[in-house]
Amino acid sequence: MKLTTRDYSSLEDFKHYDTERLRKEYVVSDVFAKDDLNLTYSYIDRIIFGGTIPVNKEVVLASAPELRAEHFLDRREMGVINIGEEGIIKVDSKEYHLKHWEAIYIGKGVKEVTFKSIDKNKPAMFYLASCPAHKEYPTTLIPYEKADHRHAGDKNHCNERTLNRYIIPENVKTCQLSMGLTHLEEGSIWNTMPCHTHARRMEVYFYFDIEKEQCVFHFMGSKDETRHVVLHNNEAVISPSWSIHSGAGTKNYTFIWAMCGENQDFDDMDNISCEELR
Repeated sequence: MKLTTRDYSSLEDFKHYDTERLRKEYVVSDVFAKDDLNLTYSYIDRIIFGGTIPVNKEVVLASAPELRAEHFLDRREMGVINIGEEGIIKVDSKEYHLKHWEAIYIGKGVKEVTFKSIDKNKPAMFYLASCPAHKEYPTTLIPYEKADHRHAGDKNHCNERTLNRYIIPENVKTCQLSMGLTHLEEGSIWNTMPCHTHARRMEVYFYFDIEKEQCVFHFMGSKDETRHVVLHNNEAVISPSWSIHSGAGTKNYTFIWAMCGENQDFDDMDNISCEELR
């Protein structure tokens, strides 16, 4: 298992970043690893995110020196969404089958987690996010049908989309993790516009289903100091709590959002109108 770290960054410093520095601080390109786990540990609210594509073997979620823990989930909770074909996640000897676009919440205190595919020729793609936890909550499988589906936007504003909210307080008890998947309809390119910030939690966006030769322009920064980074398929971007997080693609796409912080109220946002943006 590979785990790399990303340090804190301030809004004042952010104003002086060029494209190379923006990508170094916030963009993660190597999200998945074949037959291994590739994880990024951001010190912003201590979220860990990344993924695995198990093909030829079962992949083990191990601890890392940065955690100073015997097991990865000794002081953490975790959510996983499968964006590939059917796979199996084993949690302390109990197996859970995850189909395409199905999710699982795994609580604090679990000692063993492994990932494998049903068919190595059609492997699963497990994307995970983990954050610190203070209390144990039970492992919960969330099929696609059990997610909270929230339709938003419209074609006139090029932002018709469905928010599939898997790990939210109304669905699954967690300490602080929230997680879901948003899919933009054909002809729509904008996500989260008009935009917002939420100072009580940070967020990571993982963009996928971006076709070859297409891309997404992801916007970040304060409302009067916006910047952008260009993202391609299977890339992620870290969004500090002081930053907007909005994207516009050259074609429709899908993304997973994962949040952690002190408030899990999904609608706790500080909305920003387009007129305020600079």
